[in-house]
Amino acid sequence: MTQLDQTTEMQTSDRRTRRRDARKAAILAAAWELARRDGLLGISLRDLADKVDLAQPSLYSYFASKADLYDAMFAEGNRQLIDEVLGEPFPHDAREALIELLRRAVLFSSADPVRHELLFQRPVPGFEPSAASYAVAKEFYRSGVAMMTAAGVTEQADVDLFTALAAGLSNQQVANDPGGDRWAVLAERAVDLFLAGVTRAAATTADKGDPS
Repeated sequence: MTQLDQTTEMQTSDRRTRRRDARKAAILAAAWELARRDGLLGISLRDLADKVDLAQPSLYSYFASKADLYDAMFAEGNRQLIDEVLGEPFPHDAREALIELLRRAVLFSSADPVRHELLFQRPVPGFEPSAASYAVAKEFYRSGVAMMTAAGVTEQADVDLFTALAAGLSNQQVANDPGGDRWAVLAERAVDLFLAGVTRAAATTADKGDPS
């Protein structure tokens, strides 16, 4: 094979990859639309195939099963979480940064309740994200932990408490004011209460360990 033939073959392969990636992105976008219309459990692969002008058997060349589709949606949703919550700079002050993290996270959930449901709840019986998709979620978690550490939060129990606090505010926001900010505006009060509790717990532990 000549150099020209190799170059032509590579270009053809690149075009095919781009077309396939574009079609896969279109399928995912259509799946989210159906999920918002019919619920995550109500997604019909037949309706999805019709929506993107594919025969249903052809759809399986992009997503081998419904679980495979949910997995791709889970990964995409977490990439959006990273982009939308972590994409803009945070305040330099660690407390203020934690407040902003919580506020953005609640607003992210508020913006799309169906996406919130897939990412943070267990709406699909038996569905477990693949290791690759879950790695995207863990990337966001690690960033959050780093911000907590900067604010003096070092105990795993305290990290768990903060994630529960974020989940509670987000669930309340989605359940009672989807698209709004009623619970997002409580971020500053919530963080101050949380950090005060962390400080008290640390002081109590130190006192118990003081032999005097």
